[in-house]
Amino acid sequence: MIVSKTSATKKPTLVFVHGYLGGSQQWADQVAAFSEHYHVITPDLPGYGLNNQQQAPETIKGFANYVLDELDKQGIESFHLIGHSMGGMIVQEMISIAPQRVEKLILYGTGPVGIMPGRFESIEESKQRLKNEGIESNARRISAKWFVGGAESFAYQGCADIAVQASSQAAIAGLMAMESWSGESALADITSNTLVLWGDQDKSYLWALPEALWKGIPNAGLSVVSGCSHAVHLEKPELFNTIVLDFLES
Repeated sequence: MIVSKTSATKKPTLVFVHGYLGGSQQWADQVAAFSEHYHVITPDLPGYGLNNQQQAPETIKGFANYVLDELDKQGIESFHLIGHSMGGMIVQEMISIAPQRVEKLILYGTGPVGIMPGRFESIEESKQRLKNEGIESNARRISAKWFVGGAESFAYQGCADIAVQASSQAAIAGLMAMESWSGESALADITSNTLVLWGDQDKSYLWALPEALWKGIPNAGLSVVSGCSHAVHLEKPELFNTIVLDFLES
């Protein structure tokens, strides 16, 4: 976990929750950009990144409870919350469990259901390839799908190096957690000021999924970034940071 060197009592807390095959190190640009004004926390989910020795839960709710427990340990009661990809599902579950704790919410490159119609491959295919081919080749292969330029993108290598840190158990558990999850019925109950953020060339979450969030959450805002795939914060970090800061400060 990366925690900015600021006092949580003096500055508002901003929590970034990474997605499938992600890790806290993906948020390095955001930690640098936001730490002046926010107490930034970027937990590594169990089984991923720097926590790859931990057993990963097999439900989105299990991941959500893990993050809430980590915040409890730091004495953090209220916070702004950003969730990317599978992390977007996790933060939807977090706000369902503890709505009074979430100030502003950003749902980034994600949707209200774990089954992603039109994804570059089905979850079942991803599970089968992981079992047949192992974590390293699949983590690098899947990471390439998150960038417009694929493996030629300037940000690909660093992202893939984080992805391969995931344990094989966590890689399968994350897919199982997603395919069994839906947050559709809870969208209308989200009262936090919410922004839906999406790259218009995302190959994992096609437009129908962020659109469902935008239309389903009362008074949600929408920001569509052109020329980006699934990892806007890595492809266009300065633009991503500007959008996020504008929303948080508005």
